[in-house]
Order: sequence, then C-alpha cells, then structure tokens
Amino acid sequence: MHAVSKRRDRHDIVAEILETAKGGALKTYIMYRAKLSYAQINTYVPQLVEKGFLEDLTIVRNGRVKHVLKTTMQGKQLLQNLKLVDM
Repeated sequence: MHAVSKRRDRHDIVAEILETAKGGALKTYIMYRAKLSYAQINTYVPQLVEKGFLEDLTIVRNGRVKHVLKTTMQGKQLLQNLKLVDM
C-alpha cells in the first residue's frame, strides 16, 4: 500500500511559521521545524514581516548579532483564525 502524502497549502505553512515563532526563533530553526526549503522561508518570512504578522528583532548573543523572528499579536490572532478554519 502506498503512503498518502498531503501537500500543505499556504495557510498550513503560514500557521506552522507563526506557531514556531511564538516565543521568538531564529530563521534557520523555523525553517527546520516547519520543514521548509531555503527558498520557501525566504519567500514567506519577508511577507509575514511586511504584513505585521512577524517582527524581526535584532539581539546580541555571545557578542554576535542575531535576527530573531517573533509572532506579533496580529500574527497570533491570524494563527487562531487559521486554526478555527481547520476545525
């Protein structure tokens, strides 16, 4: 028997990104956690930041500058709405 693979739509991918970034996360962590390619993460993240669903925070950790992405209140509301749609 063949395994059925389900392709994710844009809403699923956006929800996974927003869920992963709720507490703040590096872009690479989001990429691996959400199972996205480099091209996909570089497509979705700028759009989500531009629309106000993610914020790009600059922090200094161990003397190195890092960009942390964090879901905004608007992004959390979108995430909640997306979850309601899936029910």
